[in-house]
Amino acid sequence: MDKPLEGRIAVVTGASRGIGRAAALAFAGAGAHVVALARTQGALEELDDEIRAAGSTATLVPVDMKDLDALDRLGAALYERFGRVDVLLGNAGTLGPIAPITQIDQQTWDQVIAVNLTANWRLVRSMDPLLRASDAGRALFVTSGAAHTAKPYWGPYAISKAGLEILARTYAAEVQNISKIRVMLVNPGPLRTRMRASAMPGEDPMTLRTPEDLAPEILRLALPSWSETGKVFDFPTGRVLGDLGLG
Repeated sequence: MDKPLEGRIAVVTGASRGIGRAAALAFAGAGAHVVALARTQGALEELDDEIRAAGSTATLVPVDMKDLDALDRLGAALYERFGRVDVLLGNAGTLGPIAPITQIDQQTWDQVIAVNLTANWRLVRSMDPLLRASDAGRALFVTSGAAHTAKPYWGPYAISKAGLEILARTYAAEVQNISKIRVMLVNPGPLRTRMRASAMPGEDPMTLRTPEDLAPEILRLALPSWSETGKVFDFPTGRVLGDLGLG
């Protein structure tokens, strides 16, 4: 069986369920050693069992993405152990409340921004030396169409995702000509996930595609052969979108 990520190190945040779990299993199936980050130890252990069943290995990192110092320590630990990271998938996210922006309290705002935006900045800062040490570093981040629609009541989530897109594009531009790192955003569109069910409780989940449907596309973006950078892969249309993003 072809294993295009054989011997490569893939870091996945929010790895215990949904898109992160599906991507982690796809990376493992392709031969990668998966560094899996999530808050729940038990869910990580279940993922580890599946990764081992797929014939690969994992390092489990129980961590809350709001623990920003822990993300810094992770980079140092991975450098000591592996000397590099080949793939970073920034997937962990939180929806926050669906409510008027004027009714969002400070604690809620801070939490959504911390998980969806600030944590990814800290990951970029922490993982950049490791991605540069790879012969084909790939940094991928999960965005949302909400970043481009200014939809009422989705303020903190949409704003954090819009910020994430600029973060990823800025990083892509800064490293494009001085390293082999390639940076991509992934817009999953509507998928059968817990977050989607929370946002759209009246929707029939069986009408939606699944994270497992998306995972092969994420794997494709993680391959050394992937060459584009600073763009969005839009799963609903199957297209790579350029500087105008999803607008």
